[in-house]
Amino acid sequence: MSKSGNGLRLRGGTWHIEKRINGRRIRESTGTSDRVEAEQYLVRRLEEIRQASVYGVRPSRIWREAALRYAREFAHKRSIKRDVQDLKALDPYIGKMPLNQVHSGTLQRFIEMRRKEGVKAGTVNRSLAVARRILRLCAELWRDEYGMTWLETAPMIPDVDWKDKRDPAPVTWAEQGRLFQELPEHLKDMAEFAVHTGCRESEICALKWEWEVSLPGKGFGFILPASATKNGCDRLVVLNATARAVVNRQRGKHEHQVFTFSSRPVASIFNNAWRKGRKKAGLTHVRGHDLRHTFGRRLRAAGVNEETRAELLGHKRGSVTTHYSGAEVAELVKAVELIAEKRGPDSDGVAVVKFRFGHKMPTEAKKRVTT
Repeated sequence: MSKSGNGLRLRGGTWHIEKRINGRRIRESTGTSDRVEAEQYLVRRLEEIRQASVYGVRPSRIWREAALRYAREFAHKRSIKRDVQDLKALDPYIGKMPLNQVHSGTLQRFIEMRRKEGVKAGTVNRSLAVARRILRLCAELWRDEYGMTWLETAPMIPDVDWKDKRDPAPVTWAEQGRLFQELPEHLKDMAEFAVHTGCRESEICALKWEWEVSLPGKGFGFILPASATKNGCDRLVVLNATARAVVNRQRGKHEHQVFTFSSRPVASIFNNAWRKGRKKAGLTHVRGHDLRHTFGRRLRAAGVNEETRAELLGHKRGSVTTHYSGAEVAELVKAVELIAEKRGPDSDGVAVVKFRFGHKMPTEAKKRVTT
């Protein structure tokens, strides 16, 4: 370790500031191994500290510093990995830019380059949303040792609209038959479960037997814990005859996971095998999320009201139902039965394991079904 007389210390090949100023100890990295650059950085930081303490001038910080703090403080966030991808995409354009210079104008180069790369407007808007959130944190929440926010005000950054949003493509019954015929058996079962429950890919891949619950009558379903859903809320999934048959075909294959392949959990439904099957069926325009759209569209066509459709799709709404009565669950089951395929017994001759509801709650959720 090498030490300079002006408060710089070389550690691990990088110069760090270790200095006491007005009774306050400053310890931070200069980010450089060059001594001259480190001394220039120190001089600038000392002047910033003087300006802030004497005149109340807000120290200058670069975007990358705010991005790194965001990644650290929100490491628990469900979508943090996706947020970090957005931050990496933004970094080459604004990483070294002072926070007060990050606005819609300076982001134009990023936007234009992403468009040239063929990136969809929705993807770009997601990156812009992360940028907006960080700038709001800088302006409203994050404060320095002098009590000043990192940024005076957060700029307005509008979304882009390139009119390239893809319309949903729910499948017809005939298209569904062609598609499923081209899929491997395990993917066919998972896709069929999706189109009859409206569950997302991640929810289906994560589905566990311990989440299974009995419902009023002869039915059964699952309660997905908040950790397994997109919106972070527990979700009741009721099954119609077709979905129950799919689940019953999986019994005994794995101790914990409902859907598996070669005795191992399935990480993705919409993989190469899905894409090959989709191509053979002449349905290359159909994407995985369209199975969820199909579920919603069929419920609407069957006359199911909007509120019930929202419950069945697991939408996070302003008024979230935290308790389900037996009558309410019966209504949900009745709704999904309207779109069940009428073929064969719903149990496929396999006994259904019943759980007393409330005995195996996956979380501390309040959501409950009463029979």
